[in-house]
Amino acid sequence: MPEFLETTVDKFTFKVAIDRLYNEEGIWAKPEGNLIRIGLSDFLQQRSGDVAFAEVKTVGTQAAFDDEIAVVETIKVNISLTSPVTGKVVEVNPAMATAPEAINQDPYGAGWLAVVETTEWEVDKAKLLNPQAYFAKMKVEAEQEVKKA
Repeated sequence: MPEFLETTVDKFTFKVAIDRLYNEEGIWAKPEGNLIRIGLSDFLQQRSGDVAFAEVKTVGTQAAFDDEIAVVETIKVNISLTSPVTGKVVEVNPAMATAPEAINQDPYGAGWLAVVETTEWEVDKAKLLNPQAYFAKMKVEAEQEVKKA
């Protein structure tokens, strides 16, 4: 179980797992050897709404950093998610086909999207935010959204 940075903004509590890196939009990348498991941050899944459908690129798909890796449909929006790493999709979470709500229920665990065999980890890693930087960015965005509401 990962440890978290946590904040409450208005009536919402957001967690950022500290054992992974994040891209600007809130897709996390968790290294597992030369494989990188990816998924949505807690903030991104809460902001997007209840996930009704998740379509992840198929096994064997090559993805460059910032290429579309998945599309998630929620009751509020359809969002295109970009890859935080360059490489080949080697595994897709089977739950995405039958229980995409796992993204909302457990974004840092059972709700992962895919595993990518990375070819450019050192280059990609330099473009990602550490948990503290993503946490600070997310907190500002969450506070701005509350002010707009």
